[in-house]
Amino acid sequence: MARLVFLGRLTDVAGCAELEVAPGPLETVLAGLDPALALALLDERVRIALNGDLIGDRGVVLAAGDELAFLPPVSGG
Repeated sequence: MARLVFLGRLTDVAGCAELEVAPGPLETVLAGLDPALALALLDERVRIALNGDLIGDRGVVLAAGDELAFLPPVSGG
C-alpha cells in the first residue's frame, strides 16, 4: 500500500490526516477518491511531496511504501 497525507485544510476536506491507497498512477489514485477531495488535491496551488521531497511534476506513479503529502497554500494575516 501507499499512503496519502493531507495537511492543513485538506485534512478537513479528506475527513482524516492519512489514507492508505493501492499503488499506481496518481491519476488513478485520485479517481478512486471522493470527487470533492480529488478536486481539492488538484488545485494548482497545492504542492506535493513524495517521500519527503517536494516535486513539481504531478505525473507520479506511487509504489508500495510511498508517502505522498499534499500541502495546501498557506494563508496569513
